[in-house]
Amino acid sequence: MSSSDFRQIAIRTEAGKAERLFRAAVSAFCSLTRPSRREIAQLEDLTLPLFDEVSVESRRYVAAALSECEYAPAALVRRLAEEPVEIAAPLLTRSNALSDIDLIALIGRHGLPHARAIARRKALNATIAQLIRALERPTLVKTRPPETVTKLAPVKPAPADAAEDKQPLPGKAGEDARRRLRSMMRPAAEGVAVNLFLGQPTYVKLRETALTGNAAFFQTALADALDVDFTTARSVTEQPSYAALLAALKALDLSEDRAFLIAVAVYPAEFPHPQAIRLFLDRYRLLHREAALDKVRAWKAETLSRAIRGNAAETTSAERQASNSDKATADLKAS
Repeated sequence: MSSSDFRQIAIRTEAGKAERLFRAAVSAFCSLTRPSRREIAQLEDLTLPLFDEVSVESRRYVAAALSECEYAPAALVRRLAEEPVEIAAPLLTRSNALSDIDLIALIGRHGLPHARAIARRKALNATIAQLIRALERPTLVKTRPPETVTKLAPVKPAPADAAEDKQPLPGKAGEDARRRLRSMMRPAAEGVAVNLFLGQPTYVKLRETALTGNAAFFQTALADALDVDFTTARSVTEQPSYAALLAALKALDLSEDRAFLIAVAVYPAEFPHPQAIRLFLDRYRLLHREAALDKVRAWKAETLSRAIRGNAAETTSAERQASNSDKATADLKAS
């Protein structure tokens, strides 16, 4: 598609009608059997400046059209994928322009609605599928209403072989679901973080608290995972960049995809485009774990030093109070 083709599209539309130009340009592009890089770049140059001017219906139309396009422009697809799931669903479900890293970032930024659409993709990466199933966990645990339990008549216990054919009790089903999720998220190889906190692997606790959006929850989980105090954990996550958090995650020996999911949940503004994601992954790969462990050791030493200074101050204060009390007693006796 040449520049003259786009000009012809613009001529056929009325002045200022961004809607028609937006739709017509994408429709014309999708009719190309094998577009060149230049044609892909031209479409992005034409449509992205119009993006904020077009209606939700036009965005939905373009998302559906590009979801079937084998050579869809990646920048436009990623922009559409950030839209609410009612618009982005076709791309989340089918588009080849979204990489695994893009999908993980979208789940980190948009949560369950986007994750459920992504779950419908064919040949979905197993790690992403596991993350989505884990995010769905709260819906797996069902409890029996109290009034139902009280109205049940006592029944004879079923034989052991017959019990296998019956559906398990809700409480048992919930526990089974939790057990399956814990085993699913258990590291597949040695060297991955397996410290337990409240019966969960370290990564699961960090991921769940990071996705709540409550900084204090995540800082508490990070403090327990690193064995540092809350003040140190808070300082790690309240810095302008994710450099300190990157070191903390490396010290815990998390895999790249797990570290990124946590980082994007804690620092979503740091990943506005794929280049930022690639930079994070490059930094994470290049950071030696021993260097990360040295940083955590320094944090622990600072934690210990802070505690010692606090104890010393308390001791001095107690001694001063005791001295003042003895002096007051002596003065009282003298009088």
